Amino acid sequence: MKKYILFLTGLVLLHGCATPPKSARHTGPWNLPELKRSPAAEWGERTGLVQEVYYQGEPFQGKPTRVFAYLGRPADRSVGKFPAMVLVHGGGGKAFHDWAEHWAKRGYVALAMDTAGCGPSGRLPDGGPAQDDASKFREFSDSDTRDMWTYHAVAAVIRGHSLLASLPEVDPERIGITGISWGGYLTCIVAGIDDRLKVAVPVYGCGFLGDNSAWRDGSLARLSPETRARWLSLFDPSQYLGGVRCPILFLNGTTDFAYPLDSYQKSYRLVAPAFRHVNVVVNLPHGHIWTFGEVDQFVDSILRGGEPLPVLRTLRIRAGVATASVEARVPLKKAELHYTADGGPWQKRRWETATATMSRNIIQAQLPPGRPLVCYLSVTDDRGLRASTEHEELTE
Repeated sequence: MKKYILFLTGLVLLHGCATPPKSARHTGPWNLPELKRSPAAEWGERTGLVQEVYYQGEPFQGKPTRVFAYLGRPADRSVGKFPAMVLVHGGGGKAFHDWAEHWAKRGYVALAMDTAGCGPSGRLPDGGPAQDDASKFREFSDSDTRDMWTYHAVAAVIRGHSLLASLPEVDPERIGITGISWGGYLTCIVAGIDDRLKVAVPVYGCGFLGDNSAWRDGSLARLSPETRARWLSLFDPSQYLGGVRCPILFLNGTTDFAYPLDSYQKSYRLVAPAFRHVNVVVNLPHGHIWTFGEVDQFVDSILRGGEPLPVLRTLRIRAGVATASVEARVPLKKAELHYTADGGPWQKRRWETATATMSRNIIQAQLPPGRPLVCYLSVTDDRGLRASTEHEELTE
């Protein structure tokens, strides 16, 4: 932990003040003091390292609700308090037993909750709203904001954090969050408003959904102009990412079908440079994948004092050459240039990869001729773990 604090301090000195203006923290319609209280919980069946739990949710259509989750615990709990993780599934997903078990085997207490109003066998009679697009994107007014899916899902995630923090085997000062797709979307919001979190990893999900996303021309476009503006002002992560105060890793693919790189870049650039880390991967598959080594190691580096991922500094382009400096505590085995000369939708662009050179802490690559061009640099260390620069768009 001390090693990472020194590392982060160096980033603060490099980039300037790490804390955005206090006005950047915006908590939206959620009652944070209430959500930070430990919710009432009912404990259920235990299977191996994982136990079922139901905990208090937000009222839905005037009626109380429960949230179902799986809680994973390490096998040996005699070694003191553990770090913990909040695990947020994506669209079409559910509370995943195996995801909680994955983190439990790694020495964490982990809570994988359901955000679709479901339990282990389907819809709960006292569950919150469903997570289909018709529930996420519907006409609503200020008076029924608290019946919207995003409102309930964010509340369920924050209450899940509060439940974890109340457990005797958990160190409340070492709790992080990761989410996948719509769970990454929720992670972006929660990381911006829950100041107790120590690390966050949104996978795929981002903000600026009204600018470019899988929903811009469909579900969002079908809303009335007034409702669309209300939805984006209350529920788009761009409203909250400026409040992030912990290290955060943004992991996405170059051609992600839902969260394209233009909206992704605008999202992560709302976070202070000292906190944000970026890993863009060519053709990264999109799914409920919780076995990305970069996610595990990034979290370990913050919550358990593990060796951090490589960090690439600002990508610079001069005379057709792309250059970035890199800081790595584990030896690097390769550096690469990734680029596309295609235009049109980000999801359909063809990306190429070329070898970059490494000299001490400098990564360098000659860019191909022709413009426009989008490019970025990446490195892979001896553990097989990757990190990248932000991408740059060249027009001339």
